[in-house]
Amino acid sequence: MTMSFSGTTPEPKTEAPPRAERPARDRVDVAGLFAEHHLGLVRLALLMVGDQATAEDVVQEAFARTHAGRLRLRDPGRALAYVRSAVLNGARSVLRRRAVAFRRAAPYEPSVWSAEHAALLGEERREVLTALLGLPKRQREALILRYYLDLPDQEIAEVMGIRAGTARSTIARGLAALARTLGEES
Repeated sequence: MTMSFSGTTPEPKTEAPPRAERPARDRVDVAGLFAEHHLGLVRLALLMVGDQATAEDVVQEAFARTHAGRLRLRDPGRALAYVRSAVLNGARSVLRRRAVAFRRAAPYEPSVWSAEHAALLGEERREVLTALLGLPKRQREALILRYYLDLPDQEIAEVMGIRAGTARSTIARGLAALARTLGEES
């Protein structure tokens, strides 16, 4: 026995229309970001952690995490800011782990800078770097982001997770502290 409904015919099944364009979150070009910004981010990490191998590891981990989480990025235009934040946070984690490891040990201070450093940096740059490393963490990070990466206040604030006004005042305090340490007039 078959049942029929008068006046209705079954509709044929149709396939869902293909998507014309992939969602914006799928368009993050992590490989392009890597190619364009890898060297600068390694330099940023190097200034933070102090050695090349660790800096490269921090940046590699930041890009790996960015690639793994690329589908969760809400705004592909902010992917570089995300990677910068990841590098900064990775460097902070390295420094935290080092601090725990060396808490009871006497800090290592080389008796003489290596010939490579002397040739590359010169006496004046070495003094500035030493003074920079003596600053509080937040001031050091803000100055590196401003004067090394040449980021504007708003991007510094985004990377550090603070407000733009706080970033400006942190930079000003850091510069004043550097001037005092180097014996210069403010």
